[in-house]
Amino acid sequence: MEIVNISKLIKTLNPVNGCTAGCVYCYARKINNRFKITADFEIPEFSPLRLKQIRQTTKSQTYFMTSMSDFSDWQEEWRTIVFDYIKDFPQHDFIFLTKFPERIHFQTDLQNVWIGATITAKNEKRRIDSLRSNIKSKNYFLTFEPLLNDLGELDLHDIKWIVIGPETGNRKGKITVKKEWVDNIMRQVDQQNVSVFMKDSLAPIVNPDDMRQKLPFNDRVENKEGELQISFNFQ
Repeated sequence: MEIVNISKLIKTLNPVNGCTAGCVYCYARKINNRFKITADFEIPEFSPLRLKQIRQTTKSQTYFMTSMSDFSDWQEEWRTIVFDYIKDFPQHDFIFLTKFPERIHFQTDLQNVWIGATITAKNEKRRIDSLRSNIKSKNYFLTFEPLLNDLGELDLHDIKWIVIGPETGNRKGKITVKKEWVDNIMRQVDQQNVSVFMKDSLAPIVNPDDMRQKLPFNDRVENKEGELQISFNFQ
């Protein structure tokens, strides 16, 4: 199979810039500091005018809405504005991600919204339960990125999609993913019929024949009446 970079399949659209998590491996802070987007990355700022980019195309797109923020830092007013806006674009899919689902109490009935939690290590698995209990969404996903150790057993019920990736960059103390950590996840994924996207940066670690790169929301067809239908072909 051809191994692709996920950035070629998903567009980033960041109505909020800034994050309070303070992760040592944070790429977003580096981008912010390089391009001087905001003066203080630890103070999230809302830029609703960026939402207008969605109107620039009628072709189905997938938008990652939090590549420069954490959904837990979004003020309630910001969420209301964003979700009121995107409800008029059912042809697109919108991805929101957080490291702190326990801080969020939110609900959406939009079929094209995906809300997920980041789990990098075994001691963060409680976030999966917090995601399901604190956030009500039609679609849940998880990102195991950067994967920092073996996650052990996982409760994946109601999880439709998983992204797996290693730490990138040249940080001192950078952790290299072990193949057996990925194998453990994949064993459980196959048991529970969850779709998986392995980042291209995993290619040196995983056997080429074992690489999987599935986006569960990219299989779209229109019925004869022109109404949008979405089908999910899970691996």
